Amino acid sequence: MRSTKMTGDAGFASRSVSRHLLRGGLGFGLLIGAVALVPTAGPASLLLAPLGLVALRGCPTCWAIGLVQTISMGRLQRSCVDGRCTLTDGTGGDLRRTAADRTGASAG
Repeated sequence: MRSTKMTGDAGFASRSVSRHLLRGGLGFGLLIGAVALVPTAGPASLLLAPLGLVALRGCPTCWAIGLVQTISMGRLQRSCVDGRCTLTDGTGGDLRRTAADRTGASAG
């Protein structure tokens, strides 16, 4: 019997939601500034765009995925035993529902 707990890295997640939002504000601000400053600072302002992408850890979609990961971090865990994976909440409760649970029927 082989048991594996899926705890790999968090992908694009940050340590806290506030830190992630701060990174997002910095990244989006730099991207907007890069485009908005072109009329006054010329094409040199586009050098801000790569810095914005670094702050976002890639594209804006990567940042949004990271926000969802940061919010759900520690709340859901997936564990696999013998090729069968289950999703549990942070307290260890199994989140699988039976047909009876879905229909509201009692088992007793």
